[in-house]
Amino acid sequence: MIKMERTSVMNFENAIRGARNPLNSWNRMDSYYDEDGNFVLGPNDLDLAVRLRKAGSDHRKFVRQIFVSVDITAPLYWWKEYDTYKVATVANSTSTMHKIHSKPFSIEDFSHDHMTPKTLAFMETVVEQLEQIRKKYMEQGKQKEDWYDLIQLLPSSYNQMRTCSFNYETLINIYHARKAHKLAEWHEFCDWIKTLPYAKELIIAED
Repeated sequence: MIKMERTSVMNFENAIRGARNPLNSWNRMDSYYDEDGNFVLGPNDLDLAVRLRKAGSDHRKFVRQIFVSVDITAPLYWWKEYDTYKVATVANSTSTMHKIHSKPFSIEDFSHDHMTPKTLAFMETVVEQLEQIRKKYMEQGKQKEDWYDLIQLLPSSYNQMRTCSFNYETLINIYHARKAHKLAEWHEFCDWIKTLPYAKELIIAED
């Protein structure tokens, strides 16, 4: 399970203006904001953006100035792979260490959409045990041994939410590295990338 919410894409106008700095061609800018406040690349600017994108990373520096922010809820096993990407990424997560005990455990706190029925039944017993430990921790003075039981028993399918920011260059790297990955969550994440403004031209860029 993975969920992307509250997506914001920023700085398109400044990025495309900067792309015209090398040749001082600002007079050819023809982009505009539509009636809904969305930035629309005009034919001249779109043509330039596509040509620079296809020319390689040295020439497409402007995509590093197109910023994206999104709230991602995903299991810990997916975050472990996401954490490979350290360049031009920032993430603030909900705290497992400080808040793991703050609400009752339920099966919906875990990604289980691909579990077989037998494994799901076992998972439910794990969740029940976690809830019993949580109650003991809350009711008997928050003993450290109970807290360790929670942390060390917690499955990697536990869902965590992080507010993440990155740029289009990072998304290019992620998309082309992960689009054929074994995990379904990466396919869903790549599908989300496709929904971003001008993703087909500036991120996917497949002829």
